[in-house]
Amino acid sequence: MGSNPQNGLGSSLPPLKAVKVLDQLRERIRYLHYSRRTEEVYVHWCRDFIRFSGVRHPATLGAAEVDAYLCSLAVERRLSVSTHRQALSALLFLYTKVLGMPLPGADNLPRPQPKRRLPVVLSREELAAVFGHLSGQHLLLAQLLYGTGLRITEGLQLRVKDLDFAHRTIIVREGKGGKDRALMLPQSLETPLRRQLAYAHEVWAADAAQGRSGVEMPNALDKKYPRAGASWGWFWVFPQDHHSTCPRSGVVRRHHLYDQTFQRAFKRAVEAAQVHRPATPHTLRHCFATHLLQAGYDIRTVQDLLGHKDVSTTMIYTHVLKVGGGGVRSPLDALVA
Repeated sequence: MGSNPQNGLGSSLPPLKAVKVLDQLRERIRYLHYSRRTEEVYVHWCRDFIRFSGVRHPATLGAAEVDAYLCSLAVERRLSVSTHRQALSALLFLYTKVLGMPLPGADNLPRPQPKRRLPVVLSREELAAVFGHLSGQHLLLAQLLYGTGLRITEGLQLRVKDLDFAHRTIIVREGKGGKDRALMLPQSLETPLRRQLAYAHEVWAADAAQGRSGVEMPNALDKKYPRAGASWGWFWVFPQDHHSTCPRSGVVRRHHLYDQTFQRAFKRAVEAAQVHRPATPHTLRHCFATHLLQAGYDIRTVQDLLGHKDVSTTMIYTHVLKVGGGGVRSPLDALVA
C-alpha cells in the first residue's frame, strides 16, 4: 500500500520518497524532528488502525471507519483517556501531515478530556527505604531524578558536557517541548557523579580504542561535526554496558542506559522497601516538586525547575499539600483533643 498525495493540508511539506504508508509516516516524523518515542507510538497506532480496518489504505477510509476504531478503543479495549487521545493524535498526524487530507469526520469525533489526578508522592522515609534497595548507576540515577526533578529520559540522555561542576549546574538540552533549562547540581551527588564519569570515561576510552562509531548525535549534528559523536564531551553520563543497533540508522553503537532497565530495578526496589503505592521513576519528580514547596520555595521557581510551560500544571502539587499535613486540620482531631 502506498500513495503520496501532496495536496491540501500537507502541501507545505516536501514530497515523500517512501512508498508504503507506514514508511511515509516515519519519514515525515523524522523530517519534522519528532522524538523517537513519538515515532514508535504513532506507527503503533496507525498500524493498529490499518489492521482494524481490514488492511485497507487509510486514504480510502471514511468517517465511519475512523469512528468505529476510536469507539473500539474506548468501549472494547477500555483505554485510558490519555491513551485514547494519543491514538487520535497519531491519526490526525497521519491524515494531515502524511496523506495531505483532513481526518474523515474530525469535526464530529469525540475528544475525551483527561481528568486531573493527584500524583503519588512518597515521604522522605519511604524514599530513603527505596534508595536503600538500589545500587550503582541505578541508585545514582534515582537520586539524581529526585534531587533535580529531571524526567527519566532527560536523566538518561545527559551528556558529559551537560555537567558543570564549577557552577554546580546541570543543563537539560531539548527537554519536553524542545526547551533547554538549567538545574542545580546537588552538592551531595558531586562525588558520586565524578565517580560515574570516571567509569564512563573507561567505557568511552575502550570504545575509542576499538574504533567504535561513537554515540548518537541529535538533529543530524554528526553531519555538521562528523567527529563530535566520538568525543568525550558528547558521551553518555549513564552508558549502557553493551553496544546495540540504532533502529533508525542501523549503526552499531553505544546507547545510554535503557529506561526499561532502570524502571524494572526501581520497581523491585519499591517492592523490597514495602512501599504499597504505585510508585514509578516519575514519582521521584513529583516528590522533588512537592518537597520543594513544603520547604517554602516559590511555585514559580518550582515551575522553572520542572520546565512547565504553564504554572497551572505546577499547581497540582499545591493540591497535594492541602490534602497532606500542610492542609486543613480535621475537626475530629480537635474533638479528640
